[in-house]
Amino acid sequence: MNKNNDNQVWKYMSLGSQLIIGLALFLYFGLKIDQWLMSDTPIAVWLLPLLFIVSVIIKIIIDTGKIK
Repeated sequence: MNKNNDNQVWKYMSLGSQLIIGLALFLYFGLKIDQWLMSDTPIAVWLLPLLFIVSVIIKIIIDTGKIK
């Protein structure tokens, strides 16, 4: 593999790690917010990870759409 391919591999590996850690954090904070609000429906557990996923998809689209 050449240097460019190595950079691509590390870039996507770090993106995968960010996704897993980010989703775990947003789920945890969503649970804590729902417990604090004492809500019967887990609104924050659904909304926070959804917002995270949407923001990551937008970031990916912006990063891959750049002309170099």
